Amino acid sequence: MKPFFQKCPLSITYHHHIQDHQLLRSCRNGKSILVLHSSLSTKKPLNIVDGKRQYLFDENGRRYLDAFGGIAVVCAGHCHPDVVEAIVNQAKKIQHSTVMYLNNCISDFAEALAAKMPGDLKVVFFTNSGTEANELAMMIARLYSGCQDIISIRNAYHGNAAGTMGATAQSIWKFNVVQSGVHHALNPDQYRGAFGSDGEKYAKDVQDLIDYGTSGRVGGFISEAIQGVGGIMELAPGYLPAVYSSIKKAGGVTIADEVQCGFARTGDFWGFEAHGVVPDIVTMAKGIGNGIPLGAVVTTPEIAQVLTQRSYFNTFGGNPLCTSAGHAVLKVLEKEKLQENARDVGSYMKNRLHALQNKYEIIGDVRGRGLMLGVELVTDRDLKTPAKAETLHIMDQMKDYLVDVMDIILAKM
Repeated sequence: MKPFFQKCPLSITYHHHIQDHQLLRSCRNGKSILVLHSSLSTKKPLNIVDGKRQYLFDENGRRYLDAFGGIAVVCAGHCHPDVVEAIVNQAKKIQHSTVMYLNNCISDFAEALAAKMPGDLKVVFFTNSGTEANELAMMIARLYSGCQDIISIRNAYHGNAAGTMGATAQSIWKFNVVQSGVHHALNPDQYRGAFGSDGEKYAKDVQDLIDYGTSGRVGGFISEAIQGVGGIMELAPGYLPAVYSSIKKAGGVTIADEVQCGFARTGDFWGFEAHGVVPDIVTMAKGIGNGIPLGAVVTTPEIAQVLTQRSYFNTFGGNPLCTSAGHAVLKVLEKEKLQENARDVGSYMKNRLHALQNKYEIIGDVRGRGLMLGVELVTDRDLKTPAKAETLHIMDQMKDYLVDVMDIILAKM
């Protein structure tokens, strides 16, 4: 394959033993460097060098409309001036101290974040990523309940460290390491699931796992409101209330993974709000920092108390630079009413996608909420056969389409 970077001798070679990944080989100071890089499965991968609000720019100056958001990360737009200003101003003061010392950036953001939470969710622990946040949440659940058994849902993704890899239920993301203490319940998939949109029937599988797969007590239950990596799969209505009830009766803690659903992306500020539940622990990352490495775990004072049994410490979690950025992102979401925008624009977009579904047989399903939407392509609507080749082709073509359309629109303005 020909090099796609012109400024340095860099080429892409597909590693046949690693599915959907690429090895990037580059030369730097005369040395050959191999970088493992996830592929977007396009024939001509993009080298993105610049971003401004909803646009991305490649090395040749081509502009793209970004409908991906860095995997549900850039919720306020690329290089938003308010966020950039907050980062620069804080970087000029102090970038890092350690949470052993007080800093208003950390406490101010924690207070603002807690104000967005329902119930008694008032204690905030900052981390560096969603994986870290979910690892910490699962540990807290196990400590508080005194039980090791965690229940998650098939098709879920919760991270790529040892503990969260156990909660993840997609084989492509699971390495052959010890992943004990996790049970995977039936996925309440409204499109392909056995019970359609009947959430309570899917929830019975969780009760069965408790009855037959554990001592009768569990550590906790973790789930996304909409499975992001799992294909924008929205949980069936009635599922979470029924499951939360079963988990509570078994002495467990309920964990809402809001890493992708959170921060107004679905039209609600938190994904779990649409299901009428209040979890014991909420985890978040991605949109919280708009591209800055930042995550958080929010729980109740009672549950948080278990971490005082030992010393819990995170070197970079909650550093002044990242929390300043996070606070700025939160202010932008409120000032520019991006939650309402996600609800209104997302509703319009979903209606238009449904119109296309009525027109084209290849569109099997349109799902999601707000601006967290998914379209599933199939070769047969009755059999729901995944249209793998067609999907890859459309992904590749969309790059050029989004460039050309935006150029035409802007030229007419």
